[in-house]
Amino acid sequence: MKGSRVGIVGAGNVGATVAYSLAMRGVCHEIILRDNKIERAKGMALDMSQAANAARQHTVVTVAEDMSQLTDCDVIVITAGSPRLPGMSRDDLLMINAKIMKEVVNDIKKYSPNAILVPVSNPLDAMVYTAIRETGWDRGRVIGMAGILDSARMAHFIYEKVKYGAGQIRASVMGGHGDDMVPLPRFSTIAGVPLTDLLTDDEIEEIVDKTRNGGAEIVKYLQTGSAYYAPAKAASIMVEAILKDTKQIFPCAVMLDGEYGYKDVVSGVPVALGARGVEKLIEVSLNEKQTAQFAKSCASVQELIDTLNKNNFFGDK
Repeated sequence: MKGSRVGIVGAGNVGATVAYSLAMRGVCHEIILRDNKIERAKGMALDMSQAANAARQHTVVTVAEDMSQLTDCDVIVITAGSPRLPGMSRDDLLMINAKIMKEVVNDIKKYSPNAILVPVSNPLDAMVYTAIRETGWDRGRVIGMAGILDSARMAHFIYEKVKYGAGQIRASVMGGHGDDMVPLPRFSTIAGVPLTDLLTDDEIEEIVDKTRNGGAEIVKYLQTGSAYYAPAKAASIMVEAILKDTKQIFPCAVMLDGEYGYKDVVSGVPVALGARGVEKLIEVSLNEKQTAQFAKSCASVQELIDTLNKNNFFGDK
């Protein structure tokens, strides 16, 4: 989209790869990196800008030395946050990253008040909730990245199992990331043929288990880090759909307001992405097992939200 500007807060492996993916496709006019390691970010920005020229694209990558330079962005991807370190509880990670998210979005509210936010930081659903509570923005403008990643992982494991249809596999998931994922085999297809017509229930369950553990498997191999190519590509797909106003449907983490019977909780559901962010939230029919899985997923997120509220994290908001 000509003249569009994308901000990326947190230029680690995921953030930098989002920027590179967008620059290589010429999705926007300018990408602004914001990271505490300013000199490193400047080096990456220069390198990516030169790569964009090699790819005959018009995108320029720059650096915001502080948040006040992250101005007038159309979309901002937020990857800033702490990884879970040894000895750190889930609640510890929640409070640390929620504090970072609070600071980031309050600056964004001031300097890019019309932006659409794409949080990537973990725990993802709680970070989306935090961003919405802090900004007070319409829920359609804060869209978490997780479902596209899980769908891509599931598609890969489907291909591993069947050995055909590469590039024609469409996997569908809902709910939370990892253990709380709700697979939708009936809506997962190979060239339009439902997965349930091609594989047994046991084979599908095996694929689902592999998908749930997809991130952990990569961490085991890398030893000193976690996945970033697929998460970054998933985030860049969301940004492109928003900037190009495609209204394509993707599973994303959004605040529910009565859909699927839930309210004031964040979960992954199919949405149409466009210029306003979430253009439409789609309710698909779930069977008994999927309904139970989705309830479990929402309950897990509600626990995190309750922890934030118990600690009076949002004050009087």
